Amino acid sequence: MLDPTLALGLAFGFALLWVSFGWWLGRQVKTHDAFALAGRNVGFAFACATAMATWVTSNTTLVAPQLTYQFGIWGMIGYACAAFGLILFAPLSARIRQLLPHGYTSGDFMRLRFGRFSWIVFLIISLVYAMSWLVSLGMAGGIVLQSLSGLNYHLGMSIILAMCVVYTLFGGLKAVIATDFIQAVIILCGVIGIAIYTLSHVGLEPIHATLSQQHPMLLDLLFPAAMMFLFNNIFFGLGEIFHSNVWWSRAFAFRANVAKRAYLSAGLLWLPIPIVTGFIALAAPVIGVYPASADMVGPLVASQLLGYAGSVVLFIVVFAALASSLDSLLAATADLLNQDVYYQLINPKASDAQRLRRGKQLILLLGLLTWLLCLPKVATLGALLNFAGAFVASTIWPILFGLYVRRFHRHGAGVAMLLGTLCGLVGYFYIGFYVAALIACAVSLVVCVFAWWMAREEFVWQELAAGGEDDRRN
Repeated sequence: MLDPTLALGLAFGFALLWVSFGWWLGRQVKTHDAFALAGRNVGFAFACATAMATWVTSNTTLVAPQLTYQFGIWGMIGYACAAFGLILFAPLSARIRQLLPHGYTSGDFMRLRFGRFSWIVFLIISLVYAMSWLVSLGMAGGIVLQSLSGLNYHLGMSIILAMCVVYTLFGGLKAVIATDFIQAVIILCGVIGIAIYTLSHVGLEPIHATLSQQHPMLLDLLFPAAMMFLFNNIFFGLGEIFHSNVWWSRAFAFRANVAKRAYLSAGLLWLPIPIVTGFIALAAPVIGVYPASADMVGPLVASQLLGYAGSVVLFIVVFAALASSLDSLLAATADLLNQDVYYQLINPKASDAQRLRRGKQLILLLGLLTWLLCLPKVATLGALLNFAGAFVASTIWPILFGLYVRRFHRHGAGVAMLLGTLCGLVGYFYIGFYVAALIACAVSLVVCVFAWWMAREEFVWQELAAGGEDDRRN
């Protein structure tokens, strides 16, 4: 374990570095458009790095080992399949920019394409997911400090939340993307280094032999629950990315000819990372590590294998991964609330200065709310995040039909998301978390096909561009 003083020093050092960088970048951010979408002029290198780093969250560095520890080979591969979300969002991002060149949020699309009812349902789902993800990231910050140094959980959680809130507040999406670029380099180098060390000092043969004797189900490719998790996680990952304003805001912020290539490259770069981090967890029985909580298996194995220096490296990698996702989610969720709640419902005549000020206030409010919800630590990271699977998977088909199919009953999207979510939650509580997204996605698809069959009028795509332009002018 790290010396507590060193752990605190690393945490505060990171905080000071990123806050100072965010302040420096934020000096040129004077308008709401620049704060929310970085001026809509992000190039390929920064676009690819921010997409990859944002998707390398506490889930990749902590939950991927947890699920591998619980489900074995399929847990590792299943989590890696979340890369399909980034890869398949690549063509969607180009389509989004084409249809809605002046949009701000994913809510803009739902409102203009499907009307008020579907838009409200979508906003509720988006905010439930966003808060689940924010809380899981905040909890992960506390867990990392606690497992690596013995420091209090609440202290670690508070440090990383405060850091991300402050530098996002200074620079908006521009600061988020710039810090993500540096964090992406740190994550890739650190994860690859830890995996190589684990492979060379433990080896595949001892891991296979130990698992065969003590935990044969983890190697069983016909392990039923693990196979269900594999398919569930594919649709969960698709729903997470397809609906979330984290990815839509980047589609609007990236240059028009960059978004598709950036998301495709980011998905391919991200694909091996959960396999690498998950593999580390398979070494736990070999070296005699049996964590009290499954979501701590990754940090404990790495620190046991790599010793003191390894704990420092792991701390830096996980801290960078957490920050790269927390800042993105804070910015994107604040934008969603600012554009779809404040501007559309409360003050449609708000000036640019008012919207900029409200965006910063919402970031502060979200940070405080997340901190309060993280205090009890009521669930493991995997259980908390997978609860949102039923919500987000129900949005996949409404978004796909909405982007590519002209003839679709506008209320069908809201009904599909509502029924899909309810049925997915029933599966979550009565069967298991590994079927929630599958059930939600299947029910949503049935409703969407019916809504397409019932529709008689064809949507005019130009209405999306015209509506987005009206919002921008107002």
